[in-house]
Amino acid sequence: MMDSNVSHPKVVVIGAGSLFFGRQSIWQMVHSKYLNNGTLSLVDTDEEKLSKMVRLAEMVAKENNVSLKVEGSTNRRQVLKGADFVVLSFAEDTVKYRGIDCQVSLKYGIRMCSGDTIGPGGIFRAMRELPIIMECAKDVEELCPDAWVINYINPSTVHGIALSRYAPKLKSFALCDSHHMPHKKAYYAIRAGIIQDQSEFNEEIDRRFDFRVAGVNHFTWLLKAEYDGKDVMAPIAETLRRSAGTENNGGDRGAKALYNDAITYELYNIFGCIPTCTAHTKEYVRYWQGLGKTEDAIPPLSIWETEDRYKRHEEMWRQVDDFISGKYSIADYMKSFGPDHATDIIENMVGNLNKRFFINTLNNGAVTNMNNDSFLELLSEVSMDGIKPLHIGEMPRGIRGMQELVLDTHELTAEAVVERSYTKLRRAMMTDPLVNSIHDADIIIKELLEQEREVIPGYWYE
Repeated sequence: MMDSNVSHPKVVVIGAGSLFFGRQSIWQMVHSKYLNNGTLSLVDTDEEKLSKMVRLAEMVAKENNVSLKVEGSTNRRQVLKGADFVVLSFAEDTVKYRGIDCQVSLKYGIRMCSGDTIGPGGIFRAMRELPIIMECAKDVEELCPDAWVINYINPSTVHGIALSRYAPKLKSFALCDSHHMPHKKAYYAIRAGIIQDQSEFNEEIDRRFDFRVAGVNHFTWLLKAEYDGKDVMAPIAETLRRSAGTENNGGDRGAKALYNDAITYELYNIFGCIPTCTAHTKEYVRYWQGLGKTEDAIPPLSIWETEDRYKRHEEMWRQVDDFISGKYSIADYMKSFGPDHATDIIENMVGNLNKRFFINTLNNGAVTNMNNDSFLELLSEVSMDGIKPLHIGEMPRGIRGMQELVLDTHELTAEAVVERSYTKLRRAMMTDPLVNSIHDADIIIKELLEQEREVIPGYWYE
């Protein structure tokens, strides 16, 4: 039965010009019978990008003959009233500034293939985005205090921690698209030889496949994989060993895609568990930082590629323009995109569908040997009433120690930004697993503050 409170759900997307989420949110809001009689409010400070996304959303709704109301504003306060969900998915000039983070860090021997969650890149991305997130939280508290706030901005854990700790009255959680269900579980069912392709995955296989993943976002591990009580971790790992060297995981064309299956197998071989987000996890460990005195079979991490990313963003905007101009039909739009992790979760909550999703939230006993307030990515039951992480068991030694170091870095980063504390900013940097020199780290902080002055709040310079 649908909750009467959300029979006409209002979803506000702050950062609608984000190509990572804006286009997919339109698809789902139109496609879902639980959402397409509601309101999609698109917010972006870039008027040109905003008007394109609003126009596209209106065209898609009309083509599909649904009553979805579409509105747009450059001022979030104008559309927040009455919101049931507020999705945060903005990033100011993220390609440019991630490039700066990665290049400055590289000068001092820190290699980042993504640069948005751990290392100086993760810390400084939070310096840029988190102050605005907390301003959004204040507006939500004032204008729509019952809305669910969904953070979709990296570093997801830092921002999720900050919302839960510094805006405790709000209902909030954080997301990352890398563990979209049921696709993630089906992927491992294929690797285990349980099914041949995604289309064969069904409720019965889901029930028989005991699949437990946990960890800090981007540093998650498959801790248990049993089918009908039989351990299938080794067969999954063997397929990764066999595909090592041929990988281009996740359709990514850049540094994040390189050597992922080889690295996954190597980490499994050491720790007995399989990392499930290797494109990021390889950046969280020090083994591919190029610090060894002897040559490794897997080379040091490649660096995040700024220019290629600009080109890819341009390609995506060209696609949007082509749909608006009629070069591509809107019917093709519905075939070009598909469900998104955040909007799938919103549909599940509105429709009371009882599906389970990976959510970044407080542990609350799911991982039995980590603190209840550890902010982890966990399979959870999600409803309008709240988030309930499912039982995992223990985090293995070795992995647990690394988890705690990453969590401490993230928690210190959240505290530094919200409390405007240079002492804690420096402490976060010195705790970070990629930092090896106090003096280098101090110079990195100084250089990044100088080069990113335009987007970092002025109080850091007083």
